[in-house]
Amino acid sequence: MKKVSLLFGIHMHQPVDNFDETVAKAVKECYEPFFNIVAKTPEFKFSLHCSGWLLEKIRLEYPQLFEKMQYLTKEGTIEWLSGGYYEPVLCSIPSKDRVAQIQKLSLYIQKYMQQKPRGLWLTERVWDNAIISDLKKCGIEYVMVDDYHFLSNGYPKDKMNGYYITNDANSNIKLFPISKKLRYALPFSAPQESLDALLHYASTEPSAAIFFDDAEKFGLWPKTNEWVYGQKWLESFIQNVLQNSAVETLHYSEYIDKSKALGLAYLNGCSYSEMGKWSLPTKLAEAMEDLIKRVGEDFYENEGIALIKGGIWNNFFIKYKESNYLHKRMLYLSAKQKGFSQETLDCLYRLQTNDAYWHGVFGGFYLPNLRDNAYKYLLKIEKSLPKNKKEFIDIDKDDFKELKILTDNLSIVISKIGAQMLEFGSLENLFNWQNSIMRRKELYHNKILHPKNRNNNRQKVATIHNLQRDVKNNFKEMLIYDGYAKNSFIDHICESKLTFEDFKNLTYKEIGDFVNEPFEYNGKSFIREGKIANENALLKKKYRFKENKIVLKSKLKSDYAKMAFFAQEFNLHFAHPEKITINGKFLNDGLELGECESVTIYDDFTQKELLISSSEKWEVFAVPVITVSESEKDYEAITQEISFIFAKEFAKELKFKFELEVKDV
Repeated sequence: MKKVSLLFGIHMHQPVDNFDETVAKAVKECYEPFFNIVAKTPEFKFSLHCSGWLLEKIRLEYPQLFEKMQYLTKEGTIEWLSGGYYEPVLCSIPSKDRVAQIQKLSLYIQKYMQQKPRGLWLTERVWDNAIISDLKKCGIEYVMVDDYHFLSNGYPKDKMNGYYITNDANSNIKLFPISKKLRYALPFSAPQESLDALLHYASTEPSAAIFFDDAEKFGLWPKTNEWVYGQKWLESFIQNVLQNSAVETLHYSEYIDKSKALGLAYLNGCSYSEMGKWSLPTKLAEAMEDLIKRVGEDFYENEGIALIKGGIWNNFFIKYKESNYLHKRMLYLSAKQKGFSQETLDCLYRLQTNDAYWHGVFGGFYLPNLRDNAYKYLLKIEKSLPKNKKEFIDIDKDDFKELKILTDNLSIVISKIGAQMLEFGSLENLFNWQNSIMRRKELYHNKILHPKNRNNNRQKVATIHNLQRDVKNNFKEMLIYDGYAKNSFIDHICESKLTFEDFKNLTYKEIGDFVNEPFEYNGKSFIREGKIANENALLKKKYRFKENKIVLKSKLKSDYAKMAFFAQEFNLHFAHPEKITINGKFLNDGLELGECESVTIYDDFTQKELLISSSEKWEVFAVPVITVSESEKDYEAITQEISFIFAKEFAKELKFKFELEVKDV
């Protein structure tokens, strides 16, 4: 008789310091009902990974749920898996931190669940051979990847029903290929259809149906709560499994102990197939979609899957410069950890949480609060370092050095590109007002630009990847794409008078080359010999840094004989942009402030005033910078920062001074 071992696993995660109401919703709609259902049938064995931050929060704030998890562990229902405590992508952090994070979670599980993990949940299934030796140091025997990892390397489809062995030098690790067929069936197909999907893997030989996926799809993803619990999908599925003599539920470690490997495997660095497309530059992602349509889904799902591939997770550091900067700042701090206290080390590990570094369908990089949380821990570490220190080093690894300054109260970084400010962090408030991002075209923007009629005949509940989202009428006009990083102290030179609408819609014509090009730094000033139109121009920028203030003195000389228009641009990020006031007024859709020498911004989140002042009068605009991103439910329009534009007319020569000061209210 053909039989199959169901290796059922779920992964629970919430970003570090996610909103309390978001975690409460996940507990109420997903985690609690899931464990309440499986507790009725403790013979249904499954494997569980929960990121350390979330597990600790459940223990402290949801003790009944935690006790239910302990009970199921004691009954032998749950097998626990380790991972990075704060859910980093393991190959993106240094080896020392990788080992420390895995050991931290393993010890936590041993302490509270009395079980030593043998397996590991690989964050976002991002595989790289470089992590193998560190996994072995931590006592890890096996890891789950996707069947895509194997299929994209040419392994046959009919050999995805067990585990393989891979190695690096003398270290061996067992790899289980998670079934995409099951990921898309559970819980989105009817219970019997889901059972049929796992029976597809039944064989007369030891055979496994391998499922491991987000717990949140069992109640938290759109429309799944009513389907999984209201219509009792989970209860029905478990009963179908337990009553079928061809199926047995096993833990992954039990399957390893009773079955041999399918063979040897060597995989390239990759993640699941959707991630490969997300990490590509948008034009290439569009080309990949077009190519798959041209060759046909059948060819792609068979021979083509090993030939047509997306990018790797690390490509997000190329796609999003701001993500790369945050990541390299983390590496900079990790290299200094020798003298860190345990509390500071913990801040480093929290900074390594994956969610703010990339973007798929859950907001990620585009969610300001996730980046704010990352910078909170970055600045907390900076606060522990020696103050009033100046460094000129290549932080972001682009072969251009940055000027890094740590005053008593501020963490500041100035880039050689444009001699612009990359970081403006408060050591008191642990908040980075320069946590700004560019507006870029994303693949899903095509659905906004070219919306299709909704399909009313779709299945009752769709996977997150097939979800049909509503497109609001004003989303199209919000799709504006920047040609430069949204830093501060940006120098624009234009041929005609600058208006609020010009900057809102990016319709002005730049004739200078000082925005995206490098300056030279002589130890005192940043200097660029550039052009205005085709005429020679020289811009010199000299910064001074005080306890709570940045002072910039600039001199611009050119051979351009016509009148031109200069604008100094500041892009400042706020936790609650809708609540700040600018010279006593709310931002709303933007402000035209007229001629003034200074702008006072009151930030309710930090309860500080930011004062931008000059030595003369300028025409001033405040323009909201809005990104349109994809989330699990819908598209979202988020005000990421506010552009403050100081503009004036000049001819051939311009001298000016700006001060940016943080003041107590």
